[in-house]
Amino acid sequence: MSSHQQHGSFSLLKRIPADFSVSALIVGLIATMVSYAGPLLIVFQAAKAANLSDALLSSWIWAISIGSGLTAIVLSIRYRTPVITAWSTPGAVLLVTSLSVYPFSDAIGAYLFSAVIITLLGVSGLFSTIMRYVPPAITTAMLAGILLSFGVQVFVSLQELPALALPMIVCYLLAKRWMPRYAVVFSLLVGLIAAFLLNRFELGGIQVALVQPIFTLPTFSLDAIIGLGIPLCIVTMASQNAPGISVLQADGYDTPASPLITTTGVASIILAPFGAHGINLAAITAAICTGKEAHPDPSKRYIAGIACGAFYLVFSMFGATIASVFSAFPKELIAVIAGLALFASLSSSLASAMSDMSQRESALITFLVTISGISIAGIGAAFWGLVAGVIANLLLSGDVRKWRALGRTKA
Repeated sequence: MSSHQQHGSFSLLKRIPADFSVSALIVGLIATMVSYAGPLLIVFQAAKAANLSDALLSSWIWAISIGSGLTAIVLSIRYRTPVITAWSTPGAVLLVTSLSVYPFSDAIGAYLFSAVIITLLGVSGLFSTIMRYVPPAITTAMLAGILLSFGVQVFVSLQELPALALPMIVCYLLAKRWMPRYAVVFSLLVGLIAAFLLNRFELGGIQVALVQPIFTLPTFSLDAIIGLGIPLCIVTMASQNAPGISVLQADGYDTPASPLITTTGVASIILAPFGAHGINLAAITAAICTGKEAHPDPSKRYIAGIACGAFYLVFSMFGATIASVFSAFPKELIAVIAGLALFASLSSSLASAMSDMSQRESALITFLVTISGISIAGIGAAFWGLVAGVIANLLLSGDVRKWRALGRTKA
């Protein structure tokens, strides 16, 4: 590293304390909570279906946690952008039905295969090239479709547990008027107090123990690569990395996609033998950290990415323990705070998607397909919403010149 680069890195590290804010720290914590309270439970389901031991499960959680934490910190600092990474949630869903079919060492080999392909897509720049030809209105419509269910769950929770949800919503609205920067923070505090007073914490199942990572020597079988590795690669790129890039773009961050995909791919390769099925860009938790709730100044929201990564690292040391802690929280608390934290991103995504008259119908089709929840060939609705929107845009506008140019570029 040259002296100039060293000076630049040192200057950037010096800025972190000056850019620090409590709101960004809390938003980072909320993003981590949402990851552990929801997607991690799918990992538990997959491990149970495959009859994995508690030790292997704990190692798996450690691997995906430390991978998410390190990549989020490094990328957020490098690009001064709230780059949030996580484990592949649709990948974990795939494993619920597929992991038990193969020996665990073959599954690890499939993880490695998937990670290598994703890394190559990042290094080659092919993923970035494809994303450049997708209109912004379509990507923001896809993001809005992903976020919509979280906003709806705020009011579903209001019906299920009004004594908890109503004070949180009222607190959020009042804080948005008088102290908007801390609206989510105050709402979380009110929710925790209400849950305690309502005796809704289930603390009996919490067990504390440090993790002991287990290295599994990978083996490779054609069946596992075709049946697990290739689908895992597709759903990770289509349902995680593509929406993850869209989240950053929707909030005005022009961060290059290739190094982000490459970095998470390399992390996946390193951690696969310890059980990590895939590290990738986050979408839902990223939207929590990229919006105004983290900080009014977009250039200072990267602190939320660093905070999220730091919490991942802390929690990674306790393996499966942390999941039992967050499962002790009432599900309504998690649903309400996640939805409220995403209100700003949802509203801005909807506004952006519908702002261009020439692409409004394409964006609407993307939005509707995404919220439909359809799954084809194991690939989720977010990807098919993107595909439907691009096809609709081509049919409606008739402009195929860009796609011909893309074909020449690939050739």
